Amino acid sequence: MSQPRTPAQVLLEARQKDSRQKRAKVLAVVDEMNAAGDQISFLAVARAAGVSNWLVYSDGVREHIESARKGQNGTKSRQKSEGSTASTASLATDLELTRAELRRVREDRDRLKKAVQRGLGQQIDQAGSADLIARIDELTSQLQQRDEALAAVTTAREQLQTALTEAQDDLIAVRSALRNMMRDQNGPE
Repeated sequence: MSQPRTPAQVLLEARQKDSRQKRAKVLAVVDEMNAAGDQISFLAVARAAGVSNWLVYSDGVREHIESARKGQNGTKSRQKSEGSTASTASLATDLELTRAELRRVREDRDRLKKAVQRGLGQQIDQAGSADLIARIDELTSQLQQRDEALAAVTTAREQLQTALTEAQDDLIAVRSALRNMMRDQNGPE
């Protein structure tokens, strides 16, 4: 039977496993970035893998990143000589054209937004006072009907309350008379 592990051994094994997983993740990220043609740097790899900077500089990982960077540098020089990458001036021109188009799109958006607001304002104005006055009259009529119904219900409630009070008084009188009659009946013989 195996001996039980101490907490220190369990912690050490967990840390070693975590370290192996992080290193494997870093190596996988380097391979993915290399395959995608992304610029490989120690900082970019650390951010993409979600690990600390010191891990990408550690032995076994650093060499892998450096070899990927060297391979990428050779590719860049070939691309420049072949003319397959854009120059800085070309990229700056593209950026400026994109900014100009973005300004035009924003102006169009603002113009259309104002047109929609004006159109909605006109629709509200056209709904006109005639429709609003008719709606107000309708609501006033409904309010009047409800007030009349409330007054009728209040009157009926007061009448019922009065009838209830009278019935209670009659009941008290009948009970009293009944007691007196029973007392007279059961009186001395």
